[in-house]
Amino acid sequence: MADVAVVVVTYDAMPWIEQCLESVRGLETVVVDHGSTDGTGAFVRDRFPEVRVVEQENLGLAAGWNRGMREAPADAWLILNADAWMTDGSTGRLLAFATTHPRAALVGPRLLNQDGSLQRSVRAFPTLWRLATEYLFLRKLAPRSRLLNGFYAGGFDHDEPRRCDWVMGSCMLARREAVEEVGPLDESFFLFSEETDWARRFADAGWEVWFTPAAECVHVGGASHGGRLFRENVRGHLRFLAKHRGGAYAERARRLLRVSLRARGALFRGERGEQYRDVAAWLGSGRVPELLDG
Repeated sequence: MADVAVVVVTYDAMPWIEQCLESVRGLETVVVDHGSTDGTGAFVRDRFPEVRVVEQENLGLAAGWNRGMREAPADAWLILNADAWMTDGSTGRLLAFATTHPRAALVGPRLLNQDGSLQRSVRAFPTLWRLATEYLFLRKLAPRSRLLNGFYAGGFDHDEPRRCDWVMGSCMLARREAVEEVGPLDESFFLFSEETDWARRFADAGWEVWFTPAAECVHVGGASHGGRLFRENVRGHLRFLAKHRGGAYAERARRLLRVSLRARGALFRGERGEQYRDVAAWLGSGRVPELLDG
């Protein structure tokens, strides 16, 4: 692959956007802004005049990524969160890994928290069992167990290259050839699970998703939404399962998630408990098709 372009979607991205863009300076970069009110767009134009800023209605993260890729045709796209930044040399190492793995549609680096600790980024596709281990806290019983923590790749220390189901979309390199074959991201996913769906579609078409620790990226996590979109996360699970497992399977997942979150709501107090109770009530307000249309 001869060239790579960077795609960053922003929504009130201060104060992390400067570190993000500085880490990829020198590469063609497009910022797709979804209506920031904190001066993000003006700051980028002033501080990074070489970066193209595109403003559009906030139709979701997938729509922003798709717009950025259309604006900057390349052999590969580095999709990077506005609250994430590459460590020195990591973009080149990520591209080098993809070059030596010609069937890799997506490649993710090792993600780090701000204190340098590991942020687990390798994931398995959602299933009823994996959702149960997550939402009923079963993974807490044996976090290194593949049985009880398969969703977070329990037992994998993120210390060697590994082929996986999907990697967190906070930072991932996408190969144009693969995207041209399977199509862009599904914009019906507003936020959460859009990269999961993309990875599943790549796998179904015979492509691969890889993780490599040779490249590293620092990711703040949740900076753009502050954890306020928990319902959207749950909706993403249901949309993915309805699309890839069918309506009946997704309906069983809805019932499982409702029971799990009602239990959480009874266990926790304060804002956290209220959040669980709110989403449990939403899950009880209709069946999956109605919840996905909401």
